[in-house]
Amino acid sequence: MISTAIRLARVGSRSELAAAALMGLGYPCVMLAALVPSIWLFAVSGAVTYAADWYLHQKGSYLVNRLSKVRVGLPIRFLLRQLLLVLLLAREGLAETPLFYTAIAGFLIFYGLQAPHGALATLIRLRRTMPVVTRNVDLGTVRIPDAPPKALLRRSGEKMLHLDIPAMAGVLIAAVSGKDAIGYAGVAATLLLGVLYTAALAPYLRRHRRVPGAAAVLKAVSAWLLEYRPTVVLYFSGSDESAYQINMWLDTMEQVDGRPLILMRERSLVSKLNVTAVPVICVPGGTHLMNLDLSTVRVALYPANVGKNIHLLRVPTMKHVFIGHGDSDKLASVNPFSKVYDEVWTAGRAGRDRYALADVGVRDEDIVEVGRPQLAPIQSWTGAARNPIPTVLYAPTWEGWDDNPGNTSLLLAGENIVRRLLEAEKPVRVVYKPHPFTGIRNKKARAVHERITAMVRAAAVERATDPRWTAQGAAAASEHAAAQAELTRVAAELNSLAKPGRAGGDESEVSRVSLADPVRLEEIKRLRAEWNDAYWRSFGWWEHRVVTGSEPKLYDCFNEADAMVSDISSVVSDFMASGKPYAVTDSAALGIDEFKRQNTAARAAVILSNSAEELNELLDAVTSPEFDLLAGARQELKEYLLGPDHPTSMQRFNSALRTLQAGAEARNLGVEQRIGGQLLGELDRESDSDSESVDTEASEASVAR
Repeated sequence: MISTAIRLARVGSRSELAAAALMGLGYPCVMLAALVPSIWLFAVSGAVTYAADWYLHQKGSYLVNRLSKVRVGLPIRFLLRQLLLVLLLAREGLAETPLFYTAIAGFLIFYGLQAPHGALATLIRLRRTMPVVTRNVDLGTVRIPDAPPKALLRRSGEKMLHLDIPAMAGVLIAAVSGKDAIGYAGVAATLLLGVLYTAALAPYLRRHRRVPGAAAVLKAVSAWLLEYRPTVVLYFSGSDESAYQINMWLDTMEQVDGRPLILMRERSLVSKLNVTAVPVICVPGGTHLMNLDLSTVRVALYPANVGKNIHLLRVPTMKHVFIGHGDSDKLASVNPFSKVYDEVWTAGRAGRDRYALADVGVRDEDIVEVGRPQLAPIQSWTGAARNPIPTVLYAPTWEGWDDNPGNTSLLLAGENIVRRLLEAEKPVRVVYKPHPFTGIRNKKARAVHERITAMVRAAAVERATDPRWTAQGAAAASEHAAAQAELTRVAAELNSLAKPGRAGGDESEVSRVSLADPVRLEEIKRLRAEWNDAYWRSFGWWEHRVVTGSEPKLYDCFNEADAMVSDISSVVSDFMASGKPYAVTDSAALGIDEFKRQNTAARAAVILSNSAEELNELLDAVTSPEFDLLAGARQELKEYLLGPDHPTSMQRFNSALRTLQAGAEARNLGVEQRIGGQLLGELDRESDSDSESVDTEASEASVAR
């Protein structure tokens, strides 16, 4: 029942649900106390509403943020409390006293202060916002001052409203005690604090505290581009949840031949970018992007099909390549939009054949097989389980944008899969790592995910008391404690290195100080490897685990697992690099033969029905090599899906890059000669101001992958 209430209220935990309930009850009690009247009930219920409101805002609760949509936002709730206090005074027979008029005048003046305070806070944020956000780009020619203290601007409106507490408390105490001076002092304290808070913001609007205008910043970026002369760009646009799609390419971009640049479009995604040595420029405005000097770029790489791609696709001096963010048999892997690119790079022969079968207009000669450079960290299977009992990873994909039952096993088979793994005759350890998009569209998927999480955690608790594992747990307790301590230490060191510069800097200040530091980057990589090792040592090899969030990464889970259960997605293709046994669920009940015909990655898999009764075949293959009848098929399929092991994928990727760069140079030279030396890019400049109009929500959604 509580879980249902949490889901309906759109809150994240029981504590949030309790706070929401207290706030919902508190305001009627405040109203009742004002009418009765009862000063003590008013004081207690008012304090409850303050505390509940504050807690829900600290948690960023969806529920409390939605209240403004029904005209009971935060300012209205504070005003309501103050009006009810005035009503309380009147009901107490104090309507003709100086205290009554002082309270009214004080609250009116206090609300008058909200306007200049809000205006100052808004102006400071606007004046601190640059047209670009950068990482590893030297903007030394632009004077970017330090950001105001975070305490001044973070949730500034909420902080200003809470300054009414001295006035509220003072008036209530005065009403009880009859000492009006306490009420006057409380009102004076509120007004003084409001004036001081507003005055504290004012200096940050002075010229030397402001970021230079857009023209100066863009000029500095152009000067840097002219000096750096990038040759290959990774271009990305997407939602906050899609950060993994660009993060998976960062290591590859650090190894490409030439001078790489990452070009992004959403400010919010920059903070979600993993640490990298590659220069990053985020340009939210389409017009600003079109005016950047990218004349030296010869190849643009696109991990996703989104509407904003058109802002760079329109540049004719570079070759455009779709590289995707995964290789699978999903329909998204053969999106008809792909034919707008000069080339489409796939991992192996399977990707080429996929486009041929789909017949969406992508020509065979425009497809290049480059492998998957990101898969280098995945370890090959030795043929035996890493630990005394095997680890099985359940990594379902998300529900997708439609209701196709074949999208994910989670809805129809997820609980059966996990239950059978947990109850297997020969014990296994279950690691559950859901897709980060799970439940964002389908509430049923979210509910199943929560039930599976509860199942795995409950089984972990039960296993901890099982006589088979208690002795192991006792023997390894000191080792686990040491690993936990190491995790804490490494996490603290990573946090100290995560962001350069001082704590509390805004995106403009971080752009100024975020310059590539090879020593720092190497230290971060070393610490992350230590963290991952300590994470898996911090609990027993028999303990079930739910893994969410960005750490440990999916590939780290691959290396820890001895087998995997998943769905048709790039996860299966990537897991193929390990050579380990795997199972795929036929959620749409197509039948084994038809399912394998439609989905290449399933041809060397144990095929599960929604009942998951076939799981024993997978478990037998892991525990006894003689029962692994699909080992040969997996090796053949691995090469078909991902390409050969030699030359390496990175070598093939760079070879394709060099070939395309040479093609772009030859094309540009030929066009330049034909048009009498005029730069090709100049022909594409638009003099009107309509260029921004291509950045419409409709264009983004129509081709979103």
